[in-house]
Amino acid sequence: MQFAAIVFLSVLAAVSYGVVHDQITARVCLEYFTIAHPRLILSTSPTVLGLFWGVVATWWVGVLLGVPLAIAARAGRRAKLPWRQFRRPILCLLAVMAGCAALAGFITWISSRCSDPVYLADLTGTKIPPHLRARFLAAAAAHLTSYGAGFIGSIILAIRTLWRRAHSVT
Repeated sequence: MQFAAIVFLSVLAAVSYGVVHDQITARVCLEYFTIAHPRLILSTSPTVLGLFWGVVATWWVGVLLGVPLAIAARAGRRAKLPWRQFRRPILCLLAVMAGCAALAGFITWISSRCSDPVYLADLTGTKIPPHLRARFLAAAAAHLTSYGAGFIGSIILAIRTLWRRAHSVT
């Protein structure tokens, strides 16, 4: 039960983060969702796209965080950690991800506006107009940074959990 609760908490946190993140980035550059993503829904509403992609693109990230974290917390003979022990660490991870994503998006947007934006022919052909390329790159940078920070942070969280269990007094 506790194992499943840790996985569920991780999925819930990832999806919640994804929805909020995508609500913001859909307003930064709607074309990031309408051109650079497959058309799985026929909507151009930033709210609808943010909700849809916030769930579709992040539930599996929560599973990838949750399963190793649950194993680190529950496997073996040492004192097992309950799901409640992970509320704050996961919230901290999400805050770090958000900060990193915001910083990466902002730096990318500034640097793209200060120089000639990268030509996006490889990704989108000529579908992204030149005046939207800086916003597009900022949204893409924010997303890639969130995934990267989340991946690294989840490894750190699992290692921290193993260390905590190994050094706990039973």
